[in-house]
Amino acid sequence: MLPRLSLFALSQLAGGLAGAWLAGPWGAVAGLCAAPWLWLAWDGWQGARLLAWLRAGEGQQPRLAGPWGEAADRTRRLLRRGRQRERAADARLAAILAALQASPNGVTLLDAQDRIEWCNQTAQEHFGIDAGRDRLQPIANLVREPEFAVCLAASEPGAGVLLAGRAGTAARPVRLSVHLHAYGEGRRLLLSRDITQLEQAEAMRRDFVANVSHEIRTPLTVLVGFVETLQNLPLAEAERARYLALMAEQGARMQRLVQDLLTLSRLEGSPPPGLGDWVDAGALLQGCQGEAQQLSALLCPPGQGHVLAIAAPDGAGTGAAIAGSAAELHSALANLLHNAVRYTPPGGRIEAGWQPLADGGLRFFVSDSGPGIAPEHLPRITERFYRVDAGRSRGSGGTGLGLAIVRHVAQRHGAELQVASTLGEGSRFCIDFPPARVRGAAAGSA
Repeated sequence: MLPRLSLFALSQLAGGLAGAWLAGPWGAVAGLCAAPWLWLAWDGWQGARLLAWLRAGEGQQPRLAGPWGEAADRTRRLLRRGRQRERAADARLAAILAALQASPNGVTLLDAQDRIEWCNQTAQEHFGIDAGRDRLQPIANLVREPEFAVCLAASEPGAGVLLAGRAGTAARPVRLSVHLHAYGEGRRLLLSRDITQLEQAEAMRRDFVANVSHEIRTPLTVLVGFVETLQNLPLAEAERARYLALMAEQGARMQRLVQDLLTLSRLEGSPPPGLGDWVDAGALLQGCQGEAQQLSALLCPPGQGHVLAIAAPDGAGTGAAIAGSAAELHSALANLLHNAVRYTPPGGRIEAGWQPLADGGLRFFVSDSGPGIAPEHLPRITERFYRVDAGRSRGSGGTGLGLAIVRHVAQRHGAELQVASTLGEGSRFCIDFPPARVRGAAAGSA
């Protein structure tokens, strides 16, 4: 304020001196009166230029003198700092929204009237909404499940509910866990999470426990019944021997079941086999062949055994080797051969062997002339305890875990299990090993 008063006084003094020099005493009086008005006009013009620049909000800063120039400089610096803070806030907001957008969970921001302010892509997929079209729409108008309406009306924090996802179908249902959390001034955060896999895993766990309990309880009941019979009834030696044989059969069945369960547990809990150990394919096939012949002789009446055609077409397997675990590979190949023996009627034909692939890989195949598998069962036959015919499987001594073991072994060796079957004509199972795990096999046509 003081500099402006000084400028006002200096302009008045300069006007008086100029008037006195030009027109004497009256000129001095006129100069004293006119000079301040001229200064005020010039000062007001500078202020108007500053005000016009501020109103425009953009453009080059005007060149002003005196206090107006200093005010313009300070204003420019304040505006620049404000823009920097605004850009920084926008960047932080964009980073937060990008993080929420990348979240695997659905995030929806609701205002005090439960209208959608913002939602990420996952939430749009969960609820079937569009962020642009449905902005400021009440969420209750878009998600109409009664359970959600009750959750929305609840006042307790963190209220949650389970809903069906919009992307689900009858064949592949989607389940969502939805929770509401209060924040800010009456606003709420709607979080949604896809729990389909968790529910499927829990269902698989329950089924697994139930299946294991059932598989063990059945032979255990038979054993307990036979033991009570032997304890309470006087039996002839032949009858006693028959009961003991049946007890041994049920005990062996339980032992096979426990062994297969331990094998599956070991496969799931250990790292995949490396490429340092090589297993001779021919020797592996010979060992499985001997076991298959013994099983066939055990299951079939004398003179009605299976026709086992074990070969290595085009010389594959006569010097070929596979990188991996010998025990796991033997388990997988033996399971396929044993299944073919168990499910092929006596006198049926079973073919097995190695076959080179065009890309340098190696295929192990097992074909049988058994009853075959219906197409609707093929996608599930590698599940634990899944049986196409439960009675026939148990009667043949199967545990329902053989193909699950084969699938795990194939995956751990980078191989692919393929199944082709025609109902009433037979089945063909193949394990295709990649070239990286095969050596000594000539390329051929599969």
